[in-house]
Amino acid sequence: MSETSPAARPQQDTPYVPTARTVPTRSRERASYDRELVHSILDEGYLCHLGFLRDGAPVVLPTLYTRVGERLYIHGSTGSRPLRAAGEADPGIAVCLTVTHVDGLVLARSAFHHSINYRSVVVHGTARQVTDTEERRTALDAIVEQAVPGRSHDSRRANAKELAATAVVRLDLDEVSAKVRAGGPNDEPEDLALPYWSGVVPVSKGYGTPIASDDLDPAITLPDYLDRH
Repeated sequence: MSETSPAARPQQDTPYVPTARTVPTRSRERASYDRELVHSILDEGYLCHLGFLRDGAPVVLPTLYTRVGERLYIHGSTGSRPLRAAGEADPGIAVCLTVTHVDGLVLARSAFHHSINYRSVVVHGTARQVTDTEERRTALDAIVEQAVPGRSHDSRRANAKELAATAVVRLDLDEVSAKVRAGGPNDEPEDLALPYWSGVVPVSKGYGTPIASDDLDPAITLPDYLDRH
């Protein structure tokens, strides 16, 4: 799998360099370019939103992703127009990718100051289609593993026909920023005496009990990596 050489790979404690596209116009104090924070937010999720221009109009698609070092791999179909464009002779396709985790609903005494606690990452760059067979296989395994840790070793890998129908694009982590909102409501001093409840309603990701498929052999028990959820 092609990847940046260890010597060229940035150190974990080296922050990303802010650019005109990664500096927010509002709430700049919530922005961060800390590499470890960015990685932790990306590694906690598996669903991203990929934005691009199609025929001059903005399009945003939800899709699966994974992080491998300083690179994101994004899953898609070979029939997808943006993913086809990423593989054409020109240098890929300009994209904006976002990942967001909601941690709480912030309820203030005034409607204006209601908010959410969140952690988000925004990545700007050029997405390019992965054509190397081994890199694509490894990326697809990593995408499965990011969504369900342990699953890539407990399922059949894609065959040649399935690989031909699956597109993988990569996006280097060059222009990157994180943004975090935490804490309670920011009520106005004159509103503190109002008779309304204020505070934070925590939001957490959860998993239900796995449901076996109807045609599953009863002798096949629930694997440990699913039982932990």
